[in-house]
Amino acid sequence: MSDLFIFIALLLSTCTGLSVATDQTCGNKVVSTILVDQTGSGKHHTVQAAIDSVPEPNSQWIKIKVKRGVYIEKVSIPYTKPCIIVEGEGQKVTTITYNAHEATDVSSTFISSPSHVVVRNLTIMNSYNRLSSLSKPSWNIKPAVALAVYGDKSAFYDCEFLGLQDTLWDVQGRHFFKNCYIEGAIDFIFGSGQSIYEDCRINVTAGALAPIVNFGYITAQARWSIRDPSGFVFIRGSVRGTMNVYLGRAYGPFSRVIFFQTYLASVVIPQGWFSWNYAGHEARFTYAEVGCKGAGSYLSGRVPWINKVQSTLAKEQFATYSFIDQDGWLSNIPRF
Repeated sequence: MSDLFIFIALLLSTCTGLSVATDQTCGNKVVSTILVDQTGSGKHHTVQAAIDSVPEPNSQWIKIKVKRGVYIEKVSIPYTKPCIIVEGEGQKVTTITYNAHEATDVSSTFISSPSHVVVRNLTIMNSYNRLSSLSKPSWNIKPAVALAVYGDKSAFYDCEFLGLQDTLWDVQGRHFFKNCYIEGAIDFIFGSGQSIYEDCRINVTAGALAPIVNFGYITAQARWSIRDPSGFVFIRGSVRGTMNVYLGRAYGPFSRVIFFQTYLASVVIPQGWFSWNYAGHEARFTYAEVGCKGAGSYLSGRVPWINKVQSTLAKEQFATYSFIDQDGWLSNIPRF
């Protein structure tokens, strides 16, 4: 992350031009399906070509079905094309990957800008700093985003997000992540999103760079005021890995992250949380762990300023879909 991220976040908080049109509706049925297949059976060989073929402006659900394979490309869904479903054949079966790095706003493998986007059953990876058959790891660690989500009312089911630093940029808007796998080491879930991560598996690892990355941070949530509705809520799921990690550090003066009934392995550093550049202002944060279990869930060693959120209060305010689904948009997503 960089100062550029702070500038973008402040800009987005005061400008509605980049936030989504929240009154957009798409119906609740898929009206057409576009096939992407590298072997030639589909009309398009790349995911981006299929997205480019969607008419503007789009107002009904269109599914882009991506057949198995590794798609080495950068994918961007523009603001003018809401109501798109991108569906693969499964994690590690359908993979979109690219090797870009440095500035967060240009390194993303997959950028989703409009409202009402659904992504299912695929892997999205930024291969920079990762040891794989596609690239060799660089010892020069830099931000390398796999997914960036700008649009409101966006949902991700059974997906895998792979990176090292800044894997998932949850930029802004209401988002739902269900049964996803998220991997990284440094600030690898970050941004100003208003999001629920339900039954997601978080894996903290530096892979081949472990000798030079001693510990990491899962979240870097940037909430900018007491009126800012943003925050990351983790419901159930797990935190595991191969390196020590903080649950989060503050990337905004009112940072908000809650873990609810999550399994926390011993990799969680006893202090749990880090104030970063906002030391002395910790009373503004909302960092809470409610009903968690596992060797890393003991609160006796936590920083003294974590919130003592009551279980009932947390469940009513954060651990229900009402945190992101005030107008019922989740129920309008076409069924699988």
